[in-house]
Amino acid sequence: MYQYDEYDQAIVDQRCAEFREQVSRRLAGELSEDEFKPLRLMNGLYLQLHAYMLRVAIPYGVLSSQQLNKLADIADQYDRGYGHFTTRQNIQFNWPQLVETPDILEALASVQMHAIQTSGNCIRNITTDPFAGVAADEDVDPRPIAEWLRQWSTLHPEFRYLPRKFKFAITGSANDRAAIKLHDIGLRLKRSASGETVADVWVGGGQGRTPKIAQLFKEAVPLNELMPYLEAIMRVYNLHGRRDNKYKARIKILLVETGLEKLQEQVDAEYQTMDKSVFDAAAADFERIQSRFIDPELDDTDAVPEAERQAWPNRLQLLQQGVNVPANERGAWSHWLEQCVKEHRHGGYASVVISLKAHGEIPGDVTSDQMRQIASLAEQYGHNEIRVTHRQNLVLPQVRVRDLYAVWELLRGVGVAASNVDLPSDIIACPGLDYCALATARSIPIAQDISKQVQAMEADAKSVSVNISGCINACAHHHVASIGILGLDRGGVENYQITLGGQSDQNARVGDRMGPGISADEVAPTVERIVHFYVNERHADETFNDTYQRIGKERYKTVIYGEDDVAQTA
Repeated sequence: MYQYDEYDQAIVDQRCAEFREQVSRRLAGELSEDEFKPLRLMNGLYLQLHAYMLRVAIPYGVLSSQQLNKLADIADQYDRGYGHFTTRQNIQFNWPQLVETPDILEALASVQMHAIQTSGNCIRNITTDPFAGVAADEDVDPRPIAEWLRQWSTLHPEFRYLPRKFKFAITGSANDRAAIKLHDIGLRLKRSASGETVADVWVGGGQGRTPKIAQLFKEAVPLNELMPYLEAIMRVYNLHGRRDNKYKARIKILLVETGLEKLQEQVDAEYQTMDKSVFDAAAADFERIQSRFIDPELDDTDAVPEAERQAWPNRLQLLQQGVNVPANERGAWSHWLEQCVKEHRHGGYASVVISLKAHGEIPGDVTSDQMRQIASLAEQYGHNEIRVTHRQNLVLPQVRVRDLYAVWELLRGVGVAASNVDLPSDIIACPGLDYCALATARSIPIAQDISKQVQAMEADAKSVSVNISGCINACAHHHVASIGILGLDRGGVENYQITLGGQSDQNARVGDRMGPGISADEVAPTVERIVHFYVNERHADETFNDTYQRIGKERYKTVIYGEDDVAQTA
């Protein structure tokens, strides 16, 4: 994990003092709400339907046990005993009192955390692969580069008031677990023929009203050119991005309106004319940042030779043969291993995904007690590190294989051992109309209904993702789910549109809208029919999207609207 230096700490401490004075002036009536709004947004504080909401930054989704314990304390002291993890790998508290928010920021600063740039028209929290640095298939560890870019973008004077919010994502693997093609800028890090780190730069992804998959903008940018090249993109966007219409202000719209080739020319021209001497210190700065990433020393006792690591699930089962599992638990244990344990680059270790999606529970919510238990578990078995995923789950990235059973037992005791990672009930859901002032429909109760409805059949539907958004802003990424659900208001009645065939990985695509919306009561049964139809109709080893593309949209529409005899047998 990256450790703050004196400069990092000074920034967050100064921001805490500044915001305390701003809150004091607001409470004294010296600032109106209109005057205070841009100030609070710079510190991650939103005004929601019922209360303020504070969004806390978790840079590239990495937490220490100490930090997670502090978040638990904040949840108890300033909220209602829980927090909500988001698709930007952040955490939100939904019920803080305005007068207490400076105290929360100071508590965060005491453990090297903050809420800077978690809202507003700026560069938001930079996200990455939750298995960064430990994945067996990784070419380049993206975490130091994510931190490098975080420091470059934090309080950047030129980019504090962009036309619209701006999002980066980075992956160091060909298997994209960071959804880089859905971001304003996505970086695919890899090695050149000479072994140097280079980045493919993707531009113009995004969701909302006009979902777009990013386009490859420039290939193989050397690391020493990356920061000035990204700054050139940001300058062109800041100059030409629409400021007259917030719905057309994202770089994805600028790319469409300008055209790929012309926008590339504008960026290249900016890059050529920039004074790049200001970036001369970047290489040394990157080395400093890398030196502050302190990874744990891993135990080689159980290391498995590379030649034996090819069949990961089989090897995992082999290594677990000596574990004394009660007969009545072996099925559940094997299922958890299959769904929640991922391969690690080190032969004696694995990464454990902690599902925050127990059937019927609120996706992404975690109680303060659960936070403390997970933090304690990470201290004992996970080298004090926790990751947040963009699917609103948590990860213990460094767990010895021989400790997996002990970890599973402890997770079960805390209520976070659901074996549904990457299954239909592993639902991404925004807060929706229960909290959000922008929402037009509920998300949470619909997600809970779907989770319970598909539970009995989901083990046969391992390639199905379900995401639900409560408004057109698409915070839950419904456009790129196998089954996407969008809640809208139709004449005062909640109405839900269905999309099928979306995908967020290296083969990213926007799903197809199927037709008229359906009522809230119809959503869960409809999802069940869709999943059941897929399980019945797929060919061997076909994913949901393979089957959907083969069978076609029109046939699936008959399933959705209850006209298909096969579906009615669900």
